[in-house]
Order: sequence, then structure tokens, then C-alpha cells
Amino acid sequence: MDFELMQKVFPFFLEAAWITVLLSVLTTILGLILGIIGASARLSRFALLRFLGAAYVSVFRGTPALIQLFILYFGGPQIGIQLDAFEAGVIGLGINAGAYMTETMRGAIIAIDKGQIEAARTVGMSRGLTMRYVVLPQAMRLMIRPLGVNINAMIKATALVAAISVVELTYTAQRFIGSTYKPFEMFLIAGLLYMIIIYITGQAVAWLDRKARIT
Repeated sequence: MDFELMQKVFPFFLEAAWITVLLSVLTTILGLILGIIGASARLSRFALLRFLGAAYVSVFRGTPALIQLFILYFGGPQIGIQLDAFEAGVIGLGINAGAYMTETMRGAIIAIDKGQIEAARTVGMSRGLTMRYVVLPQAMRLMIRPLGVNINAMIKATALVAAISVVELTYTAQRFIGSTYKPFEMFLIAGLLYMIIIYITGQAVAWLDRKARIT
């Protein structure tokens, strides 16, 4: 173990960790937005919207996220989509995460007792009001933990953007391995920082879950 080398390169890994955190936050936001849209489509009364929602989930859950990134970043210019590596990483991982979050949100919504929905409609509440005041508040509590699992998986998936040269933790480790020939030390630092980020995220999700159950 070359502790002196690890100490020297650690500041560079900290900078890369902030890139990983930023990438994770932006990807999570995009994934949540797409998850809401996708779940709404999957539960729509209109067959076309249900078909489009199901197709979105099938395509992006059924193909590797790395292939999706490559198509977006390397194939995008062929159809007029010019993105830098960071933008491609956020959009590519966000779309992939949204497909998983779609099913998480849909599952939470359909888990709500149908009797409550029927009761709300009986007292004159519209479909929109029923969804807003009866279904969604309860579904949000049910989906916190599964969404936390999705977010943690997405944080680990950010390592894939190293393949398109985004300077995050994995890319930084690979870069220093090329100059130091110390793969164990470099990947150890990257792994520990990933673990810290995921631990903090997990604690935040657990806190939200506790608050939701109390209220």
C-alpha cells in the first residue's frame, strides 16, 4: 500500500467526487420527472399513452445503460444531436433511471386500496382530485424506499460515464493508474468515496421514510 501516493492524489479524487455527486443529483431530478410522466402514461385511460409508457420502460430497462450512453454520445451527432460528455451522461443515465422509477411509482400507485378511490369518487371528487388528495399522498410514502434503491443503483451507474470521458471517480482512477501503475490504491480510493456518497444518500432516504411514516 503506497499511502504517500494515495495522499498526493486524494485531492484530485475529491474534485472528481463532486462531479459524481453533481451528476447523480441531476440524473435523479431528470429520472424523477420522467418517472412521473412515465407512470402517468402507464396508468392513463388512453391506450396510446399506455403503449408509449410501456414501450419506454421496455426499451430502456431492456438494453444496457452503457449502450444507451454510446448511442446518445457517439451516435447523436449523426442525427444532429450534439452533446458534450457530461450532458450526454446526465441525459443518458436520467432516461435510464426514469424507466425504473416509472415502474416504482406505478407500483406504489396501484398498491393503494381501490376502496379509497371508489369512496372518493362516491363523494363527488373528480379523477384528478382523487389522484391528488387521496392516491398520491399515500403512494409517495410507499415509494420512498424503492426510489432510494433506484437512486443508489443510479449513483453506482455513474461509473459508466467514464467510458465517454466524464472526469468522475472511475475515470480519475483509470487516469492515475495509467501514470502510477497502482490499480489497487486508485480503485480503493474511488470505491471508498462511492461508498461514502451512497451511505449519505441512504441515510437521507431513511430519514425521509421515517418522516413520511410519522406524518
